[in-house]
Amino acid sequence: MTTNGAQINIAETDAQIARCHNVMAELRPHIVDVDEFVAQVRRQYGEGFRLAFLEMAGEVRAVAGYRVMEMLFSGRTLYVDDLVTREGDRSRGFGGKLFDWLVERAREEGCKYLTLDSGVQRFDAHRFYLLKRMKIAAHHFTLDLAG
Repeated sequence: MTTNGAQINIAETDAQIARCHNVMAELRPHIVDVDEFVAQVRRQYGEGFRLAFLEMAGEVRAVAGYRVMEMLFSGRTLYVDDLVTREGDRSRGFGGKLFDWLVERAREEGCKYLTLDSGVQRFDAHRFYLLKRMKIAAHHFTLDLAG
């Protein structure tokens, strides 16, 4: 999909996945090694995960990881695992274009909802999601089983 010179694609090759690493690492700084990133994305692809990226002028500007799933509380849902715009490209509309693409993708997939979790410290992201008419509908709880 092309919008105003920006192209959105799903990463299908290892090279395309690797091109997304630097942008994704801004959101997930624990993912340091490119090869490990590619391997993990490939494993997640086996579970229905997909990695979409927005590029313009040959550079990846924004990345989104998502999956379509069925849930009892919401039915068919597009869940966004990750959504990040390269720091130097924030507030330029790239994140908004990728978000809108995800919404359209959810509709094409017959989803009733698009959902995501966002870290409590990500205030700028929360403002963005609220501007995109999302609602804060739940609290997300975790239990660290490794620690």
